[in-house]
Amino acid sequence: MESFFRTHSYLVEHVHAPVRRALMDEINWDDRLIGIKGSRGVGKTAFLLSYARENFRDEEHKCLYINMNNFYFQGHSISEFAKEFYDYGGRVLLIDQIFKDPNWSQELRRCYDTLPGLKIVFTGSSVMRLKEENPELGGIAKSYNLRGFSFREYLNLKTGLNLKPHSLDEIIRNHGQIAAEICHKVNPLDHFQAYTHHGYYPFFLERRNFSENLVKTMNMMIEVDILLIKQIELKYLSKIKQLLYLLAVDRTQAPNVSQLAADIQTSRATVTNYIKYLADARLINVLYRLGESSPKKAARIMMHNPNLMHAILPQQVSEQEESETFFQNALWGRHIVNVGKRSYDFAVGGRLHFRVLSEAPKRQLAGIHYAMNGIRRGDEHQIPLWLFGFLY
Repeated sequence: MESFFRTHSYLVEHVHAPVRRALMDEINWDDRLIGIKGSRGVGKTAFLLSYARENFRDEEHKCLYINMNNFYFQGHSISEFAKEFYDYGGRVLLIDQIFKDPNWSQELRRCYDTLPGLKIVFTGSSVMRLKEENPELGGIAKSYNLRGFSFREYLNLKTGLNLKPHSLDEIIRNHGQIAAEICHKVNPLDHFQAYTHHGYYPFFLERRNFSENLVKTMNMMIEVDILLIKQIELKYLSKIKQLLYLLAVDRTQAPNVSQLAADIQTSRATVTNYIKYLADARLINVLYRLGESSPKKAARIMMHNPNLMHAILPQQVSEQEESETFFQNALWGRHIVNVGKRSYDFAVGGRLHFRVLSEAPKRQLAGIHYAMNGIRRGDEHQIPLWLFGFLY
C-alpha cells in the first residue's frame, strides 16, 4: 500500500493542470460513486489528480489515486484493494481507466455494498455505457462527461485571466455586454484560430508535435477504446479507420450508408454500428433533422471538433466548415443540435435557429440568430462566433 501512496504523492505534486476545469464545480462530490467519462486526451487523469491536490493535500492517506494499468491488478481485484485501502484509513479512492478491468462494474457494486464509508471516483472511456450495459450500477453511479478545453478555458490558460462561463440564454440576451467586458481584457480573435487548430486537447501544452500527437491519440481511440471495449476483432481495424476518413472527406452531406458499406466492403448494419462507435469515441458527431433521432437516418455527420479536421485533412479545411464544426461542438453535450432547414443551418434545443457565417447576411431573417466568425462584437441578432466557446 505504501508504494501506491508514494506514487500518488509524486503524481499529485507534479500534475500539470494550469486551468481549473469547469466540470470540477458541476459534480456533486457528496455522491459515493462518481464516473468521469471522456474521450482519450481530454485530461481525465489530470482532472483526478487535481481533485486530490485541491481537496486532500493535507490528508495524504485519506485519498489515493490508482491506475488500472498497474500489473498489481492482474492478481488482485478492485474490491480487494479497496477493502485494504479502507482498513488503512482511506476514504476516497480515485481509479483511472476503470475499463481495463473486465469485471469493473461488478467490482464497483461490491465496493458500494460492502464499504459504505468509501467514495470512489473513476474515469472511463466515452465509449463505455455506464447504465445501459451495467444494470448493477443503475441508480448508484453518477456519470459526468469531461470535454476538451472550451475556448474560454483555452483563453484563460493563454492569458492568465479568469473569464467565467455563460449560458446560451445569457449569450443570446446579453451578448453585446458580455463581449464588451471580455474584449476590454483581451482580443479573443488573437487566439481563436490557434484554438480551432490545436486548443481543444490539453496535450497541446506538451513539447511534442501536436498534429502527430493527435493522430496517435485518434488511433488509440479506435484501437483501444472502440476495439477493446466493444470487443471487435483486430482484422476490422482498417475498415473503421477507412470509414472515419471517408466521413471526414464527405462531411458536408448526409451519409450514404449503402455507398459507405460498398467502399469499406461490409454490410450497411456494420457501417451503422461503426458510425455509432465513432460518435461514442468523440471522433464524430451525428446530427439529425429536427424531431428525429437514432435510429433515423443521420442528416449530417461532422467531426467532433475542429482540431480533428486539421489532423485528418490539414490542407482541406474551409473556414465555413471549421466555423460550423466549432459551433456544434461548443453546444454539444448540453444542448440538442439538429440540422436546420434551408433558411438556417442549425436548430438548437428545438426552439432556436442559427446560421453560421463569415460575412454579414444580405438580408436578416426574422427568428434567426447569426453566429458570425471574424467579429469581436455583434449587434442584436449577430453574435460573435467565438462567444459560443464560453458555454462551459
